[in-house]
Amino acid sequence: MQIVFSSTTELAAAIRRKQVSAVEALDAHLRQIDRHNPALNAVVTLDVERARKRAREADRALAQKKLWGPLHGVPYTLKDAFATAGVRTTVGFQPLADHVPREDSTVAARLKDAGAILMGKTNVAELLGDFQSSNPVFGRTNNPWNLDRTPGGSSGGAAAALAAGMTPFEIGTDLSASIRLPSAYCGVFGLKPTERRVAMTGVVPDPRGTPRALRVMACAGPMARTVDDLAVLFRIIAGPDRLDTEVQPVPVEDSPKAALKPLKIAVARTFPDLPVASSIRHALDSLAKALRPLCRQVKEVDDTGLPVKVSDDLSRAGKLIGMALGAFESQDKTPATLAAYLEVLHHRDRSIAAWEQFFDSWDVLLSPASMVNAFPHCQPGSPLAVDGRNETYWLVSAHGALFNYSGHPAIVLPYAQDPDGLPIGIQVVGRRWSESRLLGIARALSRVTGPFRRPPLARA
Repeated sequence: MQIVFSSTTELAAAIRRKQVSAVEALDAHLRQIDRHNPALNAVVTLDVERARKRAREADRALAQKKLWGPLHGVPYTLKDAFATAGVRTTVGFQPLADHVPREDSTVAARLKDAGAILMGKTNVAELLGDFQSSNPVFGRTNNPWNLDRTPGGSSGGAAAALAAGMTPFEIGTDLSASIRLPSAYCGVFGLKPTERRVAMTGVVPDPRGTPRALRVMACAGPMARTVDDLAVLFRIIAGPDRLDTEVQPVPVEDSPKAALKPLKIAVARTFPDLPVASSIRHALDSLAKALRPLCRQVKEVDDTGLPVKVSDDLSRAGKLIGMALGAFESQDKTPATLAAYLEVLHHRDRSIAAWEQFFDSWDVLLSPASMVNAFPHCQPGSPLAVDGRNETYWLVSAHGALFNYSGHPAIVLPYAQDPDGLPIGIQVVGRRWSESRLLGIARALSRVTGPFRRPPLARA
């Protein structure tokens, strides 16, 4: 087997069967990092000695017939937004450049309990606040499909490392498509769960020491090179931890085997007033055409078939984030009133209910993951070219942010390539709390969309 491009489940099984040792798996990934990270700058912190010690312990445990968990001995990197005990966590913010947490985040702790071995941390946008992964602490991360393009943000280092074979899986965070944009731009699979599915304890240390402000829309989810890996990782990280009290005790069921034949699939080539590259439109048209003879129904929906006014929801999503992040501002800005905050939540409740009613009629919705594919590195806020027209930079995440606002789970499946040879990802959205079923449907769809494809950087 080629260790560095094995799926997480394949690698875990090989280690359990002693076909590959945990030390061999770790060393193979460290060599891949040595080989490709100088060009990508995706892995920004390494913890080699501790990882080697843990890998040796994993091999000794197996020799004694002790299994730590489903990820026994599997090495991995983790987005530099999750606290990791003894390993610095900076979120790309200069005042936190030397911050070393004493305790693991819930996500890191659960991966450790499952037997995974942390190798290091991957790059992010500064304070997770941009659609590119660049910051004053570690600099810029490049896309393994084209070094002149961004891997996306804020989970760009995670997606680039995953696509280049430097890690078998990652966990990202997502407030405004921050898992789905990088997944689409780097040609990997990513799951944004229903909000309040995964505990956010230990995510993004706030240097001001203020209470957690973002209590809706933000979530964490897995990134991988197969749908099966997403399902395994989601089962490990989901669920309450007694600290993030808003995480719901909804059971994580086994992901069922889904057939395409009974599925009713809605397709949105874009949403009203949102630009999208023609290559993405054509990819959705192509996928819909391929699915029509295989499914019960595949139908394009336009603004008349959507349950919400998209522009209103996106506007309110921006207000909601602004209210939360500005709640503890010490400047002369007037904070939002409680009444204004509750008004936005009221409208959000109505949107959630409208989307849930939409999914009474449709199993999933297919849509763009982004208005463009991986775009050239640029100054944040610069206009982005979409088929030769300059469009507003901040709209790049709008197709995904719509479902942060409503809290619905969404998966990105890599599908095709554009004329520049860049990957095109398709967003698959389902009913709230239905991740297991959504993963089953995504697995069935992936037999049409195809497997992970290695980027040019990693083909040699």
